[in-house]
Amino acid sequence: MSENTKELIAQLRAIVGDAGLVTDAEQQAPYLKDWLGKWEGRVSVVVRPADTAQTAEVVRLCHLTHTPIVTQGGNTGMSGGATPDDSGAQVILSTTRMNRIRDVDPINNTMTVDAGVILAHAQDAARDVGRYFPLSLGAEGSCTVGGNLATNAGGIAVLRFGNMRELALGLEVVLPDGRIWNGLRGLRKDNTGYDLRDLFIGSEGTLGVITGAVLKLFSQPHARATAWVGADSLAQLAELLARTRARCGDRLVAFEMMSAASLALVLQHVADTRAPLAQPAAFNALIELADTEDTGLQGMLEEVLGQALEEELVCDAMFCTSGTQSTALWKIREGISQAQVRAGKVIKHDIALPISAIAPFVARAEAAIAGCGLATEVINFGHLGDGNLHFNVMIPLSASYDEVKQATLLLNRLVHDLVTEMSGSISAEHGVGQLRRDELRHYKAPVEMELMLRIKQAFDPNLIMNPGKLV
Repeated sequence: MSENTKELIAQLRAIVGDAGLVTDAEQQAPYLKDWLGKWEGRVSVVVRPADTAQTAEVVRLCHLTHTPIVTQGGNTGMSGGATPDDSGAQVILSTTRMNRIRDVDPINNTMTVDAGVILAHAQDAARDVGRYFPLSLGAEGSCTVGGNLATNAGGIAVLRFGNMRELALGLEVVLPDGRIWNGLRGLRKDNTGYDLRDLFIGSEGTLGVITGAVLKLFSQPHARATAWVGADSLAQLAELLARTRARCGDRLVAFEMMSAASLALVLQHVADTRAPLAQPAAFNALIELADTEDTGLQGMLEEVLGQALEEELVCDAMFCTSGTQSTALWKIREGISQAQVRAGKVIKHDIALPISAIAPFVARAEAAIAGCGLATEVINFGHLGDGNLHFNVMIPLSASYDEVKQATLLLNRLVHDLVTEMSGSISAEHGVGQLRRDELRHYKAPVEMELMLRIKQAFDPNLIMNPGKLV
């Protein structure tokens, strides 16, 4: 360890104390590898400030010493956006000690939280005052609000409530020079200039460190209706989505799609799961309605699906009659990522398309992949209600590093070319990170890329904030 590094660690210790530093290699290990195990780096120190003031001092010191910072929350990302490189020159700034619920205002329907608050704890805090925070992810027991904001997370309720950008009213951010921008305003209307909040949401730690947020709350739903349906085609599910939305309006909170291969993968690799339908269907949908009171949700859903069954728009349906059944269905949907990790090596595509373009895209993409001559299986699932597909490709565990690399380059270009042609996006909810950084440069219009780089330069002229990610 160099003398400069020793001096940096000593100065960091003076700011955060011994409890705020992780220098032991074994204790650092969980911070150095991403959740999927694709990227691993090394650092001399992980610094864990306890509050915004300490964070500002840490960032100011790194600014003065030109020390690169990788901000990390729950480390549950899927794009390598919170993983350091292998130079050892970077510092991980973990927000996990900043975990206070600062204020809950049920009259204004807002909640102010530290960035390191675990998403499930934010949901609980809202529930304690009879309110509802709707962001819901498979990793909600360990991901943090700051990470959700930094990646503009989506999840299963985007159809009704929007993604994290729609769920945040204000932010508190430590800027790259250590100054604090306090934008913690719980206002629905504020036309006083540029919307700085939206610059930081989705910026993946490249413009500053989000330390706090004002989140929107909603009335707690007390009634739900859930069903699982099978269909022969994606086009049929898209039509069913349109009918369900027309009949149920804002009561429709989730419309999740899983291909037969996705379902089979979960049933094979996730314990205590079973097929919802007697006969396998080519495509499946998990549909949920919710409301603040029981306005006949079950009957409404049965009406829509009953008509769809009569017209053979769907081939089968299962209606939940208890919370236990609903939980079992959601376990299947949320178990796909876990099943993929256990089953093989995955080439991920987190894409968004107009809903009307999804069925044609999948048909063309699957045909193109089949024509590549690779030993692959498409695992296609996602949030059909908002047009976000996780169009992933499994390759055998036996594939070598070089084979995986070559297949990734080939399939990324094939899928992303088609997504772009059909007016879609190559990154929907998981962020760009380092996984899609080079792809972003390839597909972004030159003027868009130039504007992004200008913003980065204006905020972070020393280029210390999460280098090598996003831009």
